[in-house]
Amino acid sequence: MDYDVVVVGAGPAGCLAAKYAAKNGAKTLIIEEHASIGSPVQCAGLLSTRAIRECEVVLDGGFHPIKGAFVYAPSGRRIRISGGEIKAYVVDRRIFDRTLAENAIRSGADILMRTRAVGIDIGMATRGHGHGRRRILHVEIEGEPDVIEADVVIGADGVQSRIARWAGLDTPDTVTVLSGAQVSTVYDFDDPTFVEIFPGSCAPGFFAWAIPYHGSARIGLAVRPGLGSGSEVEHGSAWAHLKRLIAEHPVVSEKCDPGIAGIVLGGIPISVPKQTAADGLLIVGDAAGQVKPTSGGGVYPGAVCAKIAGKIAADAVLEGDTSVRRLSEYDKLWRGRIGRELAFGKRINGWMARLSDSEINRMARVLDDDELLDLITRYGDMDHPSVVVRKLLMNRKSMGAFLKMALMMR
Repeated sequence: MDYDVVVVGAGPAGCLAAKYAAKNGAKTLIIEEHASIGSPVQCAGLLSTRAIRECEVVLDGGFHPIKGAFVYAPSGRRIRISGGEIKAYVVDRRIFDRTLAENAIRSGADILMRTRAVGIDIGMATRGHGHGRRRILHVEIEGEPDVIEADVVIGADGVQSRIARWAGLDTPDTVTVLSGAQVSTVYDFDDPTFVEIFPGSCAPGFFAWAIPYHGSARIGLAVRPGLGSGSEVEHGSAWAHLKRLIAEHPVVSEKCDPGIAGIVLGGIPISVPKQTAADGLLIVGDAAGQVKPTSGGGVYPGAVCAKIAGKIAADAVLEGDTSVRRLSEYDKLWRGRIGRELAFGKRINGWMARLSDSEINRMARVLDDDELLDLITRYGDMDHPSVVVRKLLMNRKSMGAFLKMALMMR
């Protein structure tokens, strides 16, 4: 098989990269190792309205609107943050991802299911637009070995990307990966248009969540490896923390039904590698750490970057130059769009991860103020949290408390 662009992974980032490669004139193939698009699910499915627009998907059913959030401090104090209007939707990721795959196919991309990448080499070009060396992708199609030639390979194969590792683009010593776990169950929401957030020691280094979806709930959390105290570190898997949350948390245990309809486990990268391009190769989405560190959401940043990756790959192929020098234009463009926001989010994530329960309680007392809650409502943005954080740091009521906590943690 011979293609201009081969995308490894049929998640949102992979499908959008393929769509834009095909739209811009490249003969494009998506390969997906699983038998079904969108399975297994490894996402809470809470997408901002901006993320849905960026994915170029029209929702025509199977979604649940979200207008705000209740944030519970470890002390039990509850803060109501209302968006006033629909800010996000909870979607069925199986349907959502399949829609993106169909859109890529309509744009001209081919797709191969049950096809797993097992290695990658650089070989001499025998066909195609490029001159000189091409990527030789070794695959197994339904268990049978095969080879695919491509001018550019785009790795969209998730947080443990083999493509990134084979290309030498992963930097495990500097990339932090959170461990996540989620269950589907029944939960007694006070308002089914509000998510519930639980920061603190119940989810060391991140937070826990309860997300409504058509009469059911997605209850989950993520934890930063190595955080916690005593036995929490020793038995600190996300699944262990989630079981304790459901059984022992004073709010969650009262609202959550112990019956579980489904379990999701996965990892969340919260930092990006130094490079996301190599000769004849790009990485995108979770494979490139393009995830919001403040929320763990990867669909919006992944979509932004995937569309850039697809166009750059197609342009490079048609120009006959797929060198790292040409493909590095992708690095410059995506970092120009969202790089500063991801870097800011990583700093906020690192700061929040070090807060004790008492410090989170103190922060909750400060933020439980009509003026500050109005500011959060006006400037809060799931995809650009730096805006509201800067507003809070400039506010006389919140600035002093935040600075005091920051100084205490130095």
